[in-house]
Amino acid sequence: METTVLTIIDWLKEQAENANGKGLLVGVSGGLDSAVVANLIKRAFPEESLGVIMPVKSNPKDIEDAQKVVDKCRINHMTVDLTNSHDLLYGEIQTQIKERQEWHEEMDQIADANLRARLRMSTLYTIAANYRYLVVGTDNAPEWHTGYFTKYGDGGVDLQPIIDLTKQEVREMAAYLQVPDEVITKQPSADLWAGQTDEAEMGTTYDRIDAYIKGEPIPEKDRLIIEKMHRQTEHKRNIPTQLRLK
Repeated sequence: METTVLTIIDWLKEQAENANGKGLLVGVSGGLDSAVVANLIKRAFPEESLGVIMPVKSNPKDIEDAQKVVDKCRINHMTVDLTNSHDLLYGEIQTQIKERQEWHEEMDQIADANLRARLRMSTLYTIAANYRYLVVGTDNAPEWHTGYFTKYGDGGVDLQPIIDLTKQEVREMAAYLQVPDEVITKQPSADLWAGQTDEAEMGTTYDRIDAYIKGEPIPEKDRLIIEKMHRQTEHKRNIPTQLRLK
């Protein structure tokens, strides 16, 4: 594990130098993946790293856990509450569509959730521009494979240091980095809406996705879910489709 951590740290330093960046920042959600990345960028840039906590009608426990993460790894941090910004923007969008009598209520939850993720992305890049930092992502191998991230939201980053790690490997790295135990053991959630959990939304578990990625046998039901998610989200893993006229 020490070798892996040192490899990631060296890679982060190299990427920042290549991009002429002074340091790195990450959005800290109170979840496992962002806790690991916060620790990694703190080690890569002890004086030029930043954790940004961005509540949007968030579970207070997640904000509490995020604060524990930044306090324990002693990373420089700030909190930007996006609740009012989200309400203003989403409210105006709703008003304009409803005036056209074209509002689709069944799409409300996912559209709302994706806007939250994209507001966070915009916030991180605005802060990064001020400090000349790069934005570091938190996607792991099962999230990347299944496309379980918001396009141009939490998927909109400069660097992805843990994208080759299974969820179990991220847990093991978190333990090595001394992430708070309650963060390591908590149920994964993207904080998209009240009561949301990753595994309930996906219909399978991270352990099953980890096993699938490693080529291990899993129940047929889970295999079909994972492969369907992978097919349907292929566009998220590619640059925008381009029409070449010349």
